[in-house]
Amino acid sequence: MFRAIGRYFRALGYLVTGKIDAARRELSMDPAVIHATFDDIIREKKKRIQQYKDAVAGMIAQEEKKKNELKRQSEDVERLEKLKEGAAVMARKVVERHGGDIERVKQDPEYQKCQSAFKDFSSTLAEKEARITELEGDIKTISESVEGHKVQLQGLLREIEKVKQEKEETVADMITATEERELADMISGISEDRTSEELQEMRDMREKAKAAARVSREMAGVDTQRSEAEFLQYAEQSVADSEFDALIGLAKETEAAAEETADRTQLPEQ
Repeated sequence: MFRAIGRYFRALGYLVTGKIDAARRELSMDPAVIHATFDDIIREKKKRIQQYKDAVAGMIAQEEKKKNELKRQSEDVERLEKLKEGAAVMARKVVERHGGDIERVKQDPEYQKCQSAFKDFSSTLAEKEARITELEGDIKTISESVEGHKVQLQGLLREIEKVKQEKEETVADMITATEERELADMISGISEDRTSEELQEMRDMREKAKAAARVSREMAGVDTQRSEAEFLQYAEQSVADSEFDALIGLAKETEAAAEETADRTQLPEQ
């Protein structure tokens, strides 16, 4: 019993689901719904494209940041090269001052200072040059990636234009298809179009109104009065014709012709 009840409710659920799906499909074919659906699709695509643009813009910002750092590092390298050269110049003066005596030169504090500065400048310069090489590689990679993403964005923007065109074409096709289907159904007599029903109702009302008017005339004696008026009109016309015939001398010939006709049509005596 419980299984039967369960099957009943499942079948009921399938029925409701089927009707909902059918109604949804029918509603989805409405031009206004199609138009709105395409608008939602276009809006969603634009949203994703905007997110894509923001990501590319972030990459471009990183590229610009690295370019600025590269510029600073290059300026530092140039400055360190000059500092190294300055330390070397000062060291050469110390050497000249001591007449080239290596021991005395190495023990001279000024020489030691120049030597230490030269080493620091050289070490820092090596780090700067390594950073410059890294930055140049990063900038090249980002630049190539940005160019590729720009091409992708252009393709996505063209796709949106295609979707807009497809929206208009789809709406037009659905309207045309619906009109053609309704026209075909109307011709075949299976249309559910309310306009054809209303037209037939108006025709039926017209025929009923005409029939009711005819019955009313008959009941009120309008037709009888009309017939009597016609008889009187014919009688008056006949009298007028007889008077006219009498005036022109045709009355006797007309009476003779009438008597002759009466004699021919008289029945023989038994």
